[in-house]
Formats: sequence, structure tokens, C-alpha cells
Amino acid sequence: MSFISASRWRDVYVAAAARGVSACGDFLAATALALVLQQAGAGGLAVSGLMLAASAPLALLAPIAGRIADRADSRTVLVVAGIAQTGVCAMLAFTSAPAVIIALVAVLACGLAVTQPTLAALLPAMVRREDMARASGINQTAAMIGVLAAPALAGVLVGQFGARVPLLIDAGSYLALVAAGLLIRTRRATTARAAKVRWRVRDDSVIAVMIGALAATVAGVGAINVIEVFFIRETLHASTTIFGLVAASWSAGALIGAAILGRRERGRAGSVRLVRLTLLLMAGCCTAVVAAAGVSHALLIVPLWLAGGFCNGGLNVYTSVVVAERVPAAARGRAFATMSSATQGAGMIGFLVGGPLVEAFAPRPLVAAAGVAGLVAVLCCVAPVRRAGREIAPSQTLGRPHPVAAGDSVGA
Repeated sequence: MSFISASRWRDVYVAAAARGVSACGDFLAATALALVLQQAGAGGLAVSGLMLAASAPLALLAPIAGRIADRADSRTVLVVAGIAQTGVCAMLAFTSAPAVIIALVAVLACGLAVTQPTLAALLPAMVRREDMARASGINQTAAMIGVLAAPALAGVLVGQFGARVPLLIDAGSYLALVAAGLLIRTRRATTARAAKVRWRVRDDSVIAVMIGALAATVAGVGAINVIEVFFIRETLHASTTIFGLVAASWSAGALIGAAILGRRERGRAGSVRLVRLTLLLMAGCCTAVVAAAGVSHALLIVPLWLAGGFCNGGLNVYTSVVVAERVPAAARGRAFATMSSATQGAGMIGFLVGGPLVEAFAPRPLVAAAGVAGLVAVLCCVAPVRRAGREIAPSQTLGRPHPVAAGDSVGA
């Protein structure tokens, strides 16, 4: 699996800092644009279109993005993409037409489709096998810190200054990717070009089942991302500031989950066991969404979102560890791109369904329906996970690759 003998923690922290800053910018812009569209009288279809534009490139460009991440120099990818995303986001700050906003968000997501698997595939090349869970936890924690700050910051900035200020801040945040590309010493280009590995998801039943379970659950619960803004702002009559604070609570839970569970797992658990744990964590995310449908005040969602976020943070760490351990080093970009494509594509189903549903039904029952749909999807994945566990020999644990092989958020 091509792990190194001594972990390069400096590179881990530089990559984590870049991800945290850029994640803050991403969610700052997404929250700001959703609030602007809602305040301008745009309905669920417009918000749904915005989220589709942010997700579709990650799903559709996965084959190309994965090859770029595995074959191109990682430094070049991060620098070029970071500069391009800075320019596109600066244009967004001076655009008010909904159609143009959606189009530019789609272009912005094209860069994310490439940088996301590039950074994810770099992480296993920076650390020893025993340190992979800890490094993944650090990376996820940094991202969650950025995401945690973004909604509350967006609520305050949009309320005080409109959308331009948060979007300009987002444009500056992409320069963190440029800095990371220049500062990170670990590079994958030479190794990836030298080792021409043919790897497919279906060659590894553990990876295939894990990705399928993620996609099924996201497809079930994904509509909450469209419904949430209308549920909190219109049904519960919360201000933009309260909306930002409530949305941030999910990220706070994910921050805690990634930090705690990332340190607990140090290569001890088998990959099948980790996939089973991800199912339990997915169920936890969906249960929090179901419970949120019964609240009478927006602030009562906070403890539920903290619990759901904790589960979300843990499953992000576990899925990263499973991919890093089971996929050949030269194919990790493709693996992470495939996983992102599956989850983003599944999320698009929620966006497509959520927009029309918000136009036709009250938000509260839709929140409950989204959570129940996610739980049903988790239950449907239990049997495939058990079959995968029976097919894998007991000796094929987390630290040992599958012989054939020799690689986002579930809730709000």
C-alpha cells in the first residue's frame, strides 16, 4: 500500500490547514448564496439548482478528476486549480442573477472535483500505516473547524453586508490551496506515473459495499440540505444569525467526532468492522434528522445536530482509512474520486427531489421523511455488508490489502 516509514507531520498539518481554510470559504459562500436566494424570494427550485450546481461536477467529472489526481503533479494541480477558483469566486461576488450564480458555482465545483481527490490521495503518502487514522482525524478536524465557522459567519455577514463580503472572503480562501501546493513536500506524480495499476471498485467487495452504503444513505437523507433553510427560517421563524448558528452545530459535532474517533483507531480494527461501524454512524446521522422534525424552536435542533455531526465526523475518518489501506497507492486518486462521485451523485437525487417537495409540502413533514428515508437505506445495506464480511478471509484485516487490488457529508 506504499506507506512511508516515518510520518511527515509538517505536510499533514499544512494540508489540513489548507483544507480547513478552503472548507470555510466553500461553506461561507454556499450558506451566503442560499440565504440570498431565499431572501430574494427564490423558491426551493432555485436553492435546489444551486446545490445541484455545486454537486454535479464532483459526480460527473470523477473519472477525469481521479486520473488527474493520480497522474498529474500534485503541486501543479493545487496551484493551478486554486488560482482558477479564486478568480471564479471573485466573479461570483459581483453577480446577482440567479442563473449566472448557479453557472459560476458549477464552474467553481469543477476545481473542487480535482483538488478534493488530489489532497485525499496525498494524505496516505505522508504517514505510516499506523498513523493513518490520526492523520485523517487531523485533516477532518481542520475541515470541520472551517465548516463550523462558516455558517455562523455567513449569517452575520449576509445580515450586515449582503453576499459580496463573504464571497470575496471565499475567493481569498482558495489561495490557501496555492500555498499548500507550494509548501507540501510530498508529491505523488513520479510514483503514480511509474506504477500503472489497474484498479476498479468492483474488484474489492469491502470498498464496493462501503461506497454503495454511503451513496444509498445520502440519496435517502439528501433532501434535508434543501429543506433545512426553509424549515429553520420559515417554519421555525429563525433569523439568519440563528440559522447560521444551528447549521454550524452539525459541523461542531463532526469536529468532535473526527478528533475523538480519529485518535481511537490506530490500525487495530479490520476493514469489514470499520464498514460496519460506518453503517451505525450513518444511522445516527439519520436519527438526528428524524428527531429534528419534532422541535418547536430552532435552537432545540442544536443538540440533535451535534449528535448527528459526531456520527458524520467519525464515518468520514473511517471511510478514509479503509480506502487508504485497501487501495494501491497509484490508484488512490481514482478511489477517492469514485467515492466522492457516488456520494455527490446520490446527494443530487435529494436535491432534485427536495426542490419540488418544498414547493408542494410543508417543511416539517419533509424533514421527518428525509430522515426516515435515510434510515431505510441504512437497513437495506446491512445484508450486503454481512455478505462482504463472509467473503473476506479473517486474515484480511485493515492493515492488509485485498489480493485483487495488489481511494462528504451525510446530513445537514
